[in-house]
Amino acid sequence: MIQPLAILCGALLLSFNSCTPKQAPATAAEQNAPATEEPSQVPARKPLALGAEQLDRYLKHLEGKRVGMVVNQTSMVGNTHLVDTLISRGVEVTTIFAPEHGFRGEADAGAHIKDAKDTKTGLPIVSLYGSNKKPSKDQMKNLDVLVFDIQDVGTRFYTYISTMHYAMEACVENGKKMLVLDRPNPNGHYVDGPVLEMEHKSFVGMHPIPIVHGLTVGELAEMINGEKWLEGERSCDLTVIKMENYDHTMAYDLPVRPSPNLPNAQSIALYPSICFFEGTNVSVGRGTPTPFQVIGSPFYQKKDYSFTPVSTPGATDPPHKGVKCYGMDLTDVSHAQPFTLKYLLEMYNNSSNKEKFFNNFFEKLAGTSELRKQVIAGKTETEIRASWEPELSNYKVLRKNYLLYPDFE
Repeated sequence: MIQPLAILCGALLLSFNSCTPKQAPATAAEQNAPATEEPSQVPARKPLALGAEQLDRYLKHLEGKRVGMVVNQTSMVGNTHLVDTLISRGVEVTTIFAPEHGFRGEADAGAHIKDAKDTKTGLPIVSLYGSNKKPSKDQMKNLDVLVFDIQDVGTRFYTYISTMHYAMEACVENGKKMLVLDRPNPNGHYVDGPVLEMEHKSFVGMHPIPIVHGLTVGELAEMINGEKWLEGERSCDLTVIKMENYDHTMAYDLPVRPSPNLPNAQSIALYPSICFFEGTNVSVGRGTPTPFQVIGSPFYQKKDYSFTPVSTPGATDPPHKGVKCYGMDLTDVSHAQPFTLKYLLEMYNNSSNKEKFFNNFFEKLAGTSELRKQVIAGKTETEIRASWEPELSNYKVLRKNYLLYPDFE
């Protein structure tokens, strides 16, 4: 039966239609006018879900198991640390393994970190930086699964990926499973730089990949496994928990700084180009409010900009401490600034102390013996890039085999 309210609404609608003036017929000019398109709506990007956030996908790998965790201050699930999250879900966490900068991410670069005990959980913290870079047989005996969840920045010389490599080797050698919880690569939107020559293999470069490798830690773990780069050309029992709604074009500002001297997106974007200076007499701004966003040296001959490094948390004894350094302020450079050699060439070409510009660490960072020679010889960036292009092109083809997410090209 029709309700009275419905009858009233129908009457009002008829009345409105009868009072609305009819449209006049369109003129010939109006009929022939081109149609106007409505502006297209860009579909909203679905929210990113980190590997660590997808508990329903990986708790099954940890239930009833003794679990070791390679984690640091970036290993967060929302506002809660992953260690606390898993313990609250009844997971038996037995050991925390800490990379460079420590479990809380407060130690200086290169500082030796001692084993300790977590004050909140009482769990032992084993340092994987210093003399003990690979978990020992004794340290692995009290676990069945090793979980890796650390935020990387996508460069070959950032040591967290070397820690992951040694963790994978320890799992192979001790018959343990490895679980990598994937996170975004803030420099994952391109690939660039010389590919490491294995004669320069070190903890700041363990794999034949370019400086900007364009992989997430999960993708790189798959590559390490697939290419048999572990000791003895063996493969790890590896599971990668992928992210949801991630691709390699995605801009990602890290919610937690990955190390003391990479405080923001600007420093992370500049890091691939500026880390070379750790192998020279040029300061990268450690001991200033803007590390890896300024560069300078007492020997730089242009005096337009200067800073003086001092002791700060995370940089207690920075290079050129207390000495005025002249150089370049890069704090306003676009966040999209890709890897470039122009800063290296500028600082060398205008140094008053070229004989002592480079030190022995430079080749480990560059991954090649040629770059120092090319800079000294006065080569241009275009000429230098041409020398590494064949190996870089081969790597780009290899990389495609291990992508877990849509690429930038």
